[in-house]
Amino acid sequence: MSLFVKEPSICGLFLLKNFCADDLRGRFLKIHQANQLPEEIANLHFRETFISTSQKNVLRGMHFQLPPHAVEKLVTVIRGNVLDVIFDMRKQSPTFGKIFSIYLGDNSDLRSLFIPSGCAHGFLALEDQTEMLYQTTCEFHPASDSGFNYNSFGFNWQIDEKKLILSDKDKNLKPWLPEESVF
Repeated sequence: MSLFVKEPSICGLFLLKNFCADDLRGRFLKIHQANQLPEEIANLHFRETFISTSQKNVLRGMHFQLPPHAVEKLVTVIRGNVLDVIFDMRKQSPTFGKIFSIYLGDNSDLRSLFIPSGCAHGFLALEDQTEMLYQTTCEFHPASDSGFNYNSFGFNWQIDEKKLILSDKDKNLKPWLPEESVF
């Protein structure tokens, strides 16, 4: 049975405990079972699933999709470990401007994080060959793909910036400006 915790630091954010069975054959991990999810997210229809692989010190973020293609995500680290960061950009949310961070990984208690639309998401890979599984409620829409600079919203990533590995896209993201939020 899945256990879940609604994270009060950001409205609509859920931390999910996955079913895991380890034995001499290896590991069986169940990430998603609708009737075991919180009522607020149990009826979601995931439209796309993908995996990213990152080397140690890769930072991906802060990313989101603009309306009307805003996306809700269920993210799970299936190999390695990350520092996962969520930022609430929803102007009408009581948690607008709040940050939630957590360590997720295959050597923890195998949790997943449900991220509501209107929240930016990013993570820092803490090991080589870290794999993050994403399930999303909307397909990737290139014209709606957006983000802001990882270092512009007051979060301390606890890493020497000289060690960071960023994509060209992430290097060139503009700073977070609350007045420009479309959520």
